[in-house]
Amino acid sequence: MTELLPLLLAGAIAFGVTMYVLLDGFDLGVGILFPFADTEDDRDRMMNSLAPIWDGNETWLVLGGAVLFGAFPKAFGILTAAFYLPIMLMLIALVFRGVAFEYRFKFRSRWPWNLAFCAGSMVAAFAQGVILGAYVRGASGVDHQFHWFGVFPLFTGVAVVIAYALLGAAWLNMKTDGPLAILMRRRARMLLVASLGCIAVVSVWTPLLEPAIAARWFSLPNLFVLAPIPVATAVTGWLVWYGLRDDSHDAMAFVASVVLFLITLGGLAISLWPWIVPRSLTIWQAASPPESQIFLGVGLAAILPFVLAYTAHNYWVFRGKVPTGSGYH
Repeated sequence: MTELLPLLLAGAIAFGVTMYVLLDGFDLGVGILFPFADTEDDRDRMMNSLAPIWDGNETWLVLGGAVLFGAFPKAFGILTAAFYLPIMLMLIALVFRGVAFEYRFKFRSRWPWNLAFCAGSMVAAFAQGVILGAYVRGASGVDHQFHWFGVFPLFTGVAVVIAYALLGAAWLNMKTDGPLAILMRRRARMLLVASLGCIAVVSVWTPLLEPAIAARWFSLPNLFVLAPIPVATAVTGWLVWYGLRDDSHDAMAFVASVVLFLITLGGLAISLWPWIVPRSLTIWQAASPPESQIFLGVGLAAILPFVLAYTAHNYWVFRGKVPTGSGYH
């Protein structure tokens, strides 16, 4: 049980982070695409496609952080101290987004709120990408130092902005129609090419940075076992492209873009396993006492079904396209 509990709770953190990245990913992506809309009415529809669900998406970020704090307190302390500045930038950016959601529709002059929504989305996405890049590189030294201000973390910051924008464009293609959907399909094709390019660069760059990751992917028999992952990435990228041909496959394009994200996150998980503080602490080394983990596990088992049910119900109620002139506000 003492071996299994940290594994289950690490899985819960991975699940929460994945749900946040996917759900808040297209949410942030819509904000990143805000300047590319042709009219204020288009921006109204873009925001209205998110307004009923955006705050629920961030529930998963809170859940992942809470489980990390309770189940792996040593890792929580190291990671929050190491990434204090990008985490604070991300949280401040999310506050700007939230204020823009509430106040944009209440003012005649909307450009300040448009700026807050777009800038908040871009900064939050970039900060998340920087944290991811530094996390993949791992900690160094006995004091677990992360170097997040470097070329690789900055590149992954830009890559996450591009990838979130792809999710946002695919979401808007599915949720809107007319000229706005056509515009988003064009943007999504360009963003898909850019995202696949970023995936390729990171896939080559990461093993060059860390010999342990290179050994994980290119040693035998791992090479043959993991070979389907890049193949699946290419096939999924083609499905996204195919779904973006016209509006008859808009749901397929969005689902395929989500799957593309899942494959990418799965590849990162394979590269980092079993580290929770990469190259420094495994999930078992950073685990809290079994009593704390049991308490947390029972709480998760009680709460998680309600969070999942709420999320599913929310998306079901607000399914369908957002027509011009109507919306949450």
